[in-house]
Amino acid sequence: MLDWIDRLPTSALIIAAVLLGLAPFVPEPHLWEKLKMLAAGELNKPIDIFDLFLHSAPALLLLIKWVRAAGRGPKSGDNAGS
Repeated sequence: MLDWIDRLPTSALIIAAVLLGLAPFVPEPHLWEKLKMLAAGELNKPIDIFDLFLHSAPALLLLIKWVRAAGRGPKSGDNAGS
């Protein structure tokens, strides 16, 4: 079901997570602003909720990809033990 996540290039997800996680750079990243609003209980406008999902989506996909890869163990052909 989540095989499509495994096929996403890790490098592209890292770049997207960094850029969207930190954008806009000034005065403060949207993701940080929305997380502060969420912690304060002020995240109630639909546009703010959309912004939180938009800016955190690549990081969440990257996290899911890494968790799935860790659960599968090393790929066949990897010489991690030798």
